[in-house]
Amino acid sequence: MDNNSPQTVTEPSNSSDPWMDSGTVAPSSNHDWLSTSATHVPPEHFSFMSPFQHKLIPFDSWVTNIIDWVVVHFRPVFQVIRVPVDFVLSGFEQFLTTLPPPITILFFALLAWQVAGAGIGIISLISLIMIGAIGAWSEAMITMALVLTALLFCLVIGLPLGIGLARNERLAKIVRPLLDAMQTTPAFVYLVPIVMLFGIGNVPGVIVTIIFALPPIIRLTILGIKQVPSDLIEAARSFGASPRQMLFKVQLPLAMPTIMAGVNQTLMLALSMVVIASMIAVGGLGLMVLRGIGRLDIGLAAVGGTGIVILAIILDRLTQSLGKDHRTRGGRWYHSGPIGLLRLLFLSIRSIKKKNAHQNPAHQNNTPKAISDLATKGGSHHAHNHLMQRDHE
Repeated sequence: MDNNSPQTVTEPSNSSDPWMDSGTVAPSSNHDWLSTSATHVPPEHFSFMSPFQHKLIPFDSWVTNIIDWVVVHFRPVFQVIRVPVDFVLSGFEQFLTTLPPPITILFFALLAWQVAGAGIGIISLISLIMIGAIGAWSEAMITMALVLTALLFCLVIGLPLGIGLARNERLAKIVRPLLDAMQTTPAFVYLVPIVMLFGIGNVPGVIVTIIFALPPIIRLTILGIKQVPSDLIEAARSFGASPRQMLFKVQLPLAMPTIMAGVNQTLMLALSMVVIASMIAVGGLGLMVLRGIGRLDIGLAAVGGTGIVILAIILDRLTQSLGKDHRTRGGRWYHSGPIGLLRLLFLSIRSIKKKNAHQNPAHQNNTPKAISDLATKGGSHHAHNHLMQRDHE
């Protein structure tokens, strides 16, 4: 062939893919390879040798449809549930974040001293100062507000429910599997329906914390009431105790250590949920940990984690001390701590006043007597003068 003769060059078509064979059909432009929609799979015959090769029950579709239906029809109900949680949470946040840090530290130190003793009070004082020193004070107060709000609602819901289930064994058998599911369900699973029903923020974070931390207080309340000796119950009945007196005078006081153990476990679970709840825009120390993980900032994550650990230690010591009987403490709660000192000061002032009152009455009581004697003497002298004047006349 002559080199000067023109050669015909075939231009590649724009529709062809240079990375694919000519026999390969290009995918349709309408198909999105990132789409999460289910790919159409031709039906296959069921095999008894591999029965679970394909999904038999569309459980995921059922759950999705149920959640969508609940969101559409009951969203206003869940928005109403937000109101009391938001009110209590706002109160705790307002109290803890607006007070100056020294006053807050002094308040919790005195509270720890009153409840758990002087040693725990000093430890609480040093620990709270440490939280402020590492730069996590405001986040720690938000976390404290979240945990206290969740604990309050767990007590309001869990204690009456536990008392009722302890008295009704048939109902307890129905509720027990639900409590098992609440305790074994991974914490991350709670987040999706909570976000769809309540949204994001601190209030949904408190709600998911309540659900996660509620079972221990219910279970241990049931256990504590059932562990009350039957002979004590029979003795109370023989003395004519009413069911109300039986509950508040016999069962609850004897079950209080077990119930307080449930409160302690609920509190610890609430603190453990703080970091996970930060994934739905919940503030506090958990958000510091999440940001540290996202930025690979080990220092920031360590600050948040240290703050959570310190709060956990303080609250754990306080709740364990509340579960002790006054005989174990060595006296009534108002006999020790700062309240005991104030009581002792008041009694000292009162005894001094009584002592002065016992010393002064002799002088105070003699004064009217002296006045009456003078009046008597004065009256008799006046009568004597009158008689002398009459005789003279």
